[in-house]
Amino acid sequence: MLSLVGLNAVANQKVQDISHGDQRLLELGVALAAEPLVLLMDEPTAGMRPSETRSFIDLVNGRLRGRHTILLIEHDMQVVMETADRITVLAAGSTLADGTPGQIMDNPLVQEAYLGRPKN
Repeated sequence: MLSLVGLNAVANQKVQDISHGDQRLLELGVALAAEPLVLLMDEPTAGMRPSETRSFIDLVNGRLRGRHTILLIEHDMQVVMETADRITVLAAGSTLADGTPGQIMDNPLVQEAYLGRPKN
């Protein structure tokens, strides 16, 4: 699992001595060890530095892609747009839009709700 999530370099360190991003990757490795059919991740990149977020995106798009069904709850739009095949956008507890990353980016309701752009 350490190899899968890219933590071989810190394998002999105590958890409290590794970076926050590596701790989050370790949490992911622990979850993957249970061989889940569906992997639920809630804000997995919260508190990560940009380089750690990039490593997470690369992990999901590389070693994890096709191995697991992943349900990702994330507010970092870079992570969402670069890792998701399908996105459901919620606003005020209701579904605002559902589609591919391209469809979501082009959706005027999403633009208005989250980017402050007026509807056409």
